[in-house]
Amino acid sequence: MSLLIFVTVLWAFSFSLIGVYLAGQVDSYFAVLTRILLAGLAFLPAFRWRGCDRRTALGLMAIGAVQLGLMYLFYYQSFLLLSVPEVLLFTIFTPVYIAVFYDLLERRFSPWNLLIAAVAVAGAAIIRWDQPAGSFWGGFLVVQGANICFAAGQVAYKQFMQRRPALQAHTAFAWFYLGAGIVAVAAWGLLGQPAYPGTPTQWAVLLWLGLVASGLGYYLWNQGATRVSAGTLAAMNNALIPAGLLVNLLIWNRDADLPRLALGGVVIVTSVLISEWRVRKGTQAAK
Repeated sequence: MSLLIFVTVLWAFSFSLIGVYLAGQVDSYFAVLTRILLAGLAFLPAFRWRGCDRRTALGLMAIGAVQLGLMYLFYYQSFLLLSVPEVLLFTIFTPVYIAVFYDLLERRFSPWNLLIAAVAVAGAAIIRWDQPAGSFWGGFLVVQGANICFAAGQVAYKQFMQRRPALQAHTAFAWFYLGAGIVAVAAWGLLGQPAYPGTPTQWAVLLWLGLVASGLGYYLWNQGATRVSAGTLAAMNNALIPAGLLVNLLIWNRDADLPRLALGGVVIVTSVLISEWRVRKGTQAAK
């Protein structure tokens, strides 16, 4: 779980960086393409294209196309319709999607995973259940598209890697970014506009988001996903909300209700701890 916690802290900055420096100023399709290309370049030194068979390569590409490529297209569009806190608010349903997708792939129904996801959603709702302004229904649907893609990709990667314990993930992860890159190139070519970064700050933000948040972040998050239960993975997805809001408050001085932030954070952490307790109890019973 330590990897998921580390990446949560890392990603907490991404929401505000996109909302403050890129949204409405830099073409969203160009930003998506740049992030994915930089992330892929970061993994080229470790890439061993002969190290996995065609089926494995295509599988990683498909997961990357959905989890990163399609997700980013929805995600960046949401910042044109919503504020940063509103984008954070509408991500609260990701744990539910994770629980549902995981059970579908396992061909079973686990009310426990759904319960953990529901508790995490409740904690996030405590933090950010306001009355969003503007055309929030359109924004809500766009964010749900991103949530579904991200959830499906996480669950698919978890299942994919569990069936290939001998695969060294860092030597093949560039296939993941190649799949995402194909989606990003197609979207930019069809829908992109000539609105490029115009300041050193915007280029620096894109470099950070590409090399660190996307490159290092998605690799570590996906590795962390393979090491925890579905319930813990679902709950950790909503830990981004208090972390993102806290960064938005401390650095960009945006208003936040601290008591609600603290209470919601406690509920989310509780859902993670309950899930971990259940996993450990099951492990001890099996011995």
